[in-house]
Amino acid sequence: MKSRIHPVSRPVVFRDRAAGTAFLTRSTADSDRRVTWEDGRSYPVIDVETSSASHPFYTGGRQVLDTAGRIERFHRRYGTEAPAAR
Repeated sequence: MKSRIHPVSRPVVFRDRAAGTAFLTRSTADSDRRVTWEDGRSYPVIDVETSSASHPFYTGGRQVLDTAGRIERFHRRYGTEAPAAR
């Protein structure tokens, strides 16, 4: 590995505001804000909108897609006739 071409990796706390959880990991990201972790040390903290604690794929939540409505809206917008149902 070449020296001095890789970014510095350091411990960072990522905090998911939506789920109210935080986790400590290593990252090259840095922040001016700091938080005291469970071990009593101070680490940079980065707030994220979504993590595995709040993402519907990991939590089992489902997002309902109205595909039939989208197709009908497409046909109305572009003037094409919807195919007949069999």
